[in-house]
Amino acid sequence: MYTIAALYHFTRFADPAALRGPLRAMCDAGSVKGTLLLAPEGINGTIAGPRAGIDAVLAHIRSLPGCADLEWKEATSDEAPFGKLKVRLKKEIVTMGQPDVDPIARVGHYVEPADWNDLIDSPDVAVIDTRNDYEVAIGSFEGAVDPETASFGEFPAWWEANRDRFHNKRIAMFCTGGIRCEKSTNYLIGQGVEEVYHLKGGILKYLEDVPEEDSRWTGSCFVFDNRVSVGHGLKQGPHDLCHGCRRPILPEDRARPEYEHGVACHQCFDETTEADKARFRERQRQIELARQRGKRHIG
Repeated sequence: MYTIAALYHFTRFADPAALRGPLRAMCDAGSVKGTLLLAPEGINGTIAGPRAGIDAVLAHIRSLPGCADLEWKEATSDEAPFGKLKVRLKKEIVTMGQPDVDPIARVGHYVEPADWNDLIDSPDVAVIDTRNDYEVAIGSFEGAVDPETASFGEFPAWWEANRDRFHNKRIAMFCTGGIRCEKSTNYLIGQGVEEVYHLKGGILKYLEDVPEEDSRWTGSCFVFDNRVSVGHGLKQGPHDLCHGCRRPILPEDRARPEYEHGVACHQCFDETTEADKARFRERQRQIELARQRGKRHIG
């Protein structure tokens, strides 16, 4: 059984590069794999491994400057969610491209999952999904606005083009685990929006805490590990991943003529060249050869 830990924390790291080596060594020592991002604004990532290894890495992260009150979300998997470890240095732990945005200074009002329904049911509240279009496509809150952004970095431009739609509205925002809302709520505050709220712990905490019969959530929630999607109670959803475009697909999508395992799906078939597809086929061939040898391909 593998323990999965999804985490982020905004804090000031004077020298993120100095933290990278010890953090990687701690992960290696505990057989922990996944991705961790370090930036001057903090840490973000999802890791998986044996219970003892995850506990050791989390304790190490909590010892970093300003990380004593780190929070994280856990899940389990019978299969290894990640094939390798990546500890990367970045300019931002979630890319928005707005240098004046500072969630350490101020964010919107946190709303507990138990109180979220009452807020979004209010007629003067506009609910905005800050996730990417492919995430929204498989599930969201009833009545939420979909900005149809391909990446989080597109959100500021979308807001500038649509802000008049939300005149005299309170804004409630949500994302998978909360990190994108930390930045987007700070951004809206900087744009003069007076009342901004966001779902504490994100969709995952809501699905974990709120009974399905009381839920305003419809569909599944995309997650960035081998589960692909989860539903109420954080039960694994029906989706698989197209390894050509990394978007979620349903089992019936495999029957579409555009689908080729490991190469393309109906969403990306026209987005890649024949050279791309040939490269993906070779990658898939190497994966199959590794599987036949009883190994996992991690390229």
